[in-house]
Amino acid sequence: MFELANLILLQAMDPVRVIMIVLVVAAIIVALVFGLLFIKFFRLWIQAVFARADVKLSELIGMWLRKVDPRTIVVSKITAIQAGLMVTTKDLESHYLAGGRVPSVIRALIAANRANIALSFQTATAIDLAGRDILDAVQTSVKPKVIDCPDPTRGRDTIDAVAQDGIQMKAKARVTVRMNIDRLIGGATEETIIARVGEGIVTTIGSAITYKSVLENPDNISKSVLAKGLDAGTAFEILSIDIADVDVGENVGAKLQMAQADADLRRAKAEAEKRRAMAFAREQEMRALVVENEAKVPLAMAEAFQKGHLGVMDYYRMKNITADTSMRESLGKPKKRE
Repeated sequence: MFELANLILLQAMDPVRVIMIVLVVAAIIVALVFGLLFIKFFRLWIQAVFARADVKLSELIGMWLRKVDPRTIVVSKITAIQAGLMVTTKDLESHYLAGGRVPSVIRALIAANRANIALSFQTATAIDLAGRDILDAVQTSVKPKVIDCPDPTRGRDTIDAVAQDGIQMKAKARVTVRMNIDRLIGGATEETIIARVGEGIVTTIGSAITYKSVLENPDNISKSVLAKGLDAGTAFEILSIDIADVDVGENVGAKLQMAQADADLRRAKAEAEKRRAMAFAREQEMRALVVENEAKVPLAMAEAFQKGHLGVMDYYRMKNITADTSMRESLGKPKKRE
């Protein structure tokens, strides 16, 4: 019995037999893995085969290993093939790995193809990777977009400008634009269009002689703004500029004149106060000089007495004149009411 067990153990320890067992187990594991992968991607592969999308099962497994969503690539390629577009699986996968939006690019290419707009896959992917919505760009190229100027979401409802007569005008404009795909990369956005149109409206109203001319011919504003070619360097092509509303605002010129007059009045008051202060200082200076000179009179009289230039009768005559002058001054002053 023990001899039989030892014989079986010796046979099991045969190196060739061990290698065969390992190879068989490895083959079973590999077959199991490939079987699971085949089951996992069989549905997508069948869809691609029947849609003639030319997506191999090995490519699906490679996408899975590269952490690419196989469903997104397969569905996008099937959509493109059914629409008559020729794209490769490698191009779709590379755009996905670059962070692009593959379904959006495919839908944009289909929309451009239906609208007879020249748009290559390389251009579409470049626009998408630049952060622009390529599908919205194609749709705007087919169906023009209307932009409100100014943008109500920014907190302003009108564009305010002042005519040469000082009257403020409040205007609203609606700008119809079409996307220019060739200038989409590096081109300015809607904010630039709004700013340029607003600047043109302010300039046109500011050059008007009176506000009445603006009210009579508001279309002159749109004609003047369109003639300036404001869409240069932008991703849009301006089709029309329509003045939706023009209202009369405040009389800014009158307010400025009132403010200027008030400033002139304050300046004149300041100058008058300065002159009054200088006059008062001059008066005080003269009063001090008079007091100083009055203090010298007794000394001069004493010196005149000593030298014989002034006699006693002259002195009394001067005192009488001083007393008479004081009496006249007291009589000329109004009496105080009790």
